[in-house]
This record gives sequence, structure tokens and C-alpha cells, in this order.
Amino acid sequence: MAKTVMVVDDSVSIRQVVSVALKGAGYNVVDACDGQDALNKLGGQRVHLIISDVNMPVMDGIEFLKAVKQKPEYKFTPVIMLTTESAEAKKAEGQAAGAKAWVVKPFRPDQMLAAVDKLIS
Repeated sequence: MAKTVMVVDDSVSIRQVVSVALKGAGYNVVDACDGQDALNKLGGQRVHLIISDVNMPVMDGIEFLKAVKQKPEYKFTPVIMLTTESAEAKKAEGQAAGAKAWVVKPFRPDQMLAAVDKLIS
């Protein structure tokens, strides 16, 4: 059974690149355009991992991460932050909120897939 990864990013092109890489590696993908959209789409369904941008309208990635970690069914779901943010303070904020990995854009799809495989194998 294929594992499901949620991709949350306000950039359509980033969502497409990440989705193509994940689908090519055999994952199911659910995508969302911001944190609020992602929360609406989660709705209790089984998601094995979340990849989220930090800077998004409506609800940013850190707020989204905190909201996800409040939900018992997603408390232990690993989250990778995929972002242009490379500041240590932002990374620390992400880790404190529960992020398991921090991938800075531009990224190589194979690097991202290696992180995904490591976190949900």
C-alpha cells in the first residue's frame, strides 16, 4: 500500500515539482495551497508525512505545523519544512514547533526524496 504525503505550498510550480518526484517514487500525494487549506484537507485521513512551505498567505507553515501537532491523529506525523528561509532563528522556531527536517529551496528532488524515505520508512 502506497504511503500518503501532503504537500503544502502556495507556489503551484513547487507543488507540481514535489508531487511529480513523490508520485514517481510511488507515493500518493495530497496537495494544499496554504496551512488552512491543508488543515481542511487533512480531515482525519491517514497521512504519513507532510512537506510544508513556511511563507504562505492565510496560515503560514509554522502556524500550520503547530495546529497539526495539536491534533492527536497527527501528533507523530513527521513534517519537512521546504522553504527559502535559511535563518537559524526560523529553523529553531520550526524545530520547536515539531519540524523533523528543513530543506532550503532551491532543492534537488532526489535530496528531498531521501529525506522523505528516511522519515517514513
